[in-house]
Amino acid sequence: MATTTPSQRRLAEALKSFKARQDEGRYVLRSDDLGRTERESLVKAGYLRPIIKGWYMSSRPDESAGDTTAWFACAAEFIGRYAESRFGDQWCVSADHSVRLHAGNTTLPPQLVLNAPAGQNSVIQLLAGHSLLDYRAKDFPQVDKRNTVGGLRAMTLEQALIRVPVSFYRTYARDAQIVLTSMRDADELVRQLLDGGHSVVAGRLAGAMRACGRNDIADDIAGVMRRAGYAFTEVNPFFDPLPALCATRGESPYVTRVRLMWAEMREDVIDSFPAEPGLPVDKEAYLTAVQDTYLRDAYNSLSIEGYHVTNALIERVASGIWDPEKNDADLQSKDALAARGYFLARQKVEASIRRILGGENAGLVVAQDHRVWYRELFGPSVDAKLLKTSDLAGYRSHQVFIRNAAHVPPPKEAVRDMMPALFELLETEPHAAARAVLGHFIFVFTHPYMDGNGRIGRFLMNAMLASGGYPWTVIEVTRRSDYMEALDAASSGGDIGPFAKFVASSLSGEMMSAAQ
Repeated sequence: MATTTPSQRRLAEALKSFKARQDEGRYVLRSDDLGRTERESLVKAGYLRPIIKGWYMSSRPDESAGDTTAWFACAAEFIGRYAESRFGDQWCVSADHSVRLHAGNTTLPPQLVLNAPAGQNSVIQLLAGHSLLDYRAKDFPQVDKRNTVGGLRAMTLEQALIRVPVSFYRTYARDAQIVLTSMRDADELVRQLLDGGHSVVAGRLAGAMRACGRNDIADDIAGVMRRAGYAFTEVNPFFDPLPALCATRGESPYVTRVRLMWAEMREDVIDSFPAEPGLPVDKEAYLTAVQDTYLRDAYNSLSIEGYHVTNALIERVASGIWDPEKNDADLQSKDALAARGYFLARQKVEASIRRILGGENAGLVVAQDHRVWYRELFGPSVDAKLLKTSDLAGYRSHQVFIRNAAHVPPPKEAVRDMMPALFELLETEPHAAARAVLGHFIFVFTHPYMDGNGRIGRFLMNAMLASGGYPWTVIEVTRRSDYMEALDAASSGGDIGPFAKFVASSLSGEMMSAAQ
């Protein structure tokens, strides 16, 4: 019988206490939430990492020193618990960040400002280059003008819009357009403008609403303020013209964000790409060329996701030698299961491409087939009892985080609204390059599944490339860092340029190889 050391027994006991806290939904702990010995054992083993003195967050033992995943997963919980420990319920994030939260923006700013009457105007350095400023707020909003958004105390949208400076509309134009476009009506906003006598702010908000195409609300604000006897001048606070949106009034801000990103980014993508070849005349030759990329594609796509696969393993899977019923190693191997799933899913993707080459709308095909790709991708893991069959049913039901990315995917409730909007955009977009790049980007931005989003995103990209006659394009694992950085620049920074150029350069390599 194996014996355990005292340190192993201490760690085991500490893990029991730690699990009890996590079962309560607490992934951020103060020093006094655990005993000193328990805390030290968990830190040494890598299950806890310090944030600031006296505060710790859950982590994984296999994370490297520079890994930021745990921080972005725990940041909102830490900020909320830390602020409550100091200020009780007398705090909220700044007006700027409140609007961004209401807009569904999940990116943590470099410096988050907390408004609190007891603030000390001090800065606390956090992780990954972030900091916290506790601002002493003299004009603090009352309880009815605060609510909880994204796990943080925020000002209500109306209160935040009244308080943001004019510079907000230039620095965060996208977030401003999202919340203004998504508002159902202006009743509460106008009421607060009147109560506070905010005639200048009212003129700015009316101008902003009109710039967003919300003439109904702009006219309402102007009419009520003038009727109340206020001097009123309408001013557009946006610096640049805004992209036109075909948004539904009162639509989810997450859906509006998808539409707005697409409208803002599509021209940059199209400008980065070579001319569209058009659907191939010889469709069978095109499909044969797609099939010829399988080994290289599977190796690189699986390697990007961290699987340790070899060409020999991929060939065994493709040739049918892989036999989990007779070979326990095949049954238990995570890498082999991933390779088998990729092979099965790739066959379904090729069937989807055949439909697209036959003239069917690419967006409609992918809307119908992407769930099939997902089920095939993880079917072998279900067969091996590593996943439940119910895990293949529908989109994710939990929050997910992307390893070392500043972007935090939207909450699970938003996914079911965002995905139909994505497929609608794919269906109506006339340019294959925009369908490919933005389809891939917004799919992984949304992260609709618990796992496999990168692989399915690349399948989607290649199906859209096929709809324009572009070749199947392999993202090489040797360029993984560039690929992930370009995606994060688009997700957290709103700049699609690096990712569009990255895909175009990968595409150019495939086109040159085909020409040779």
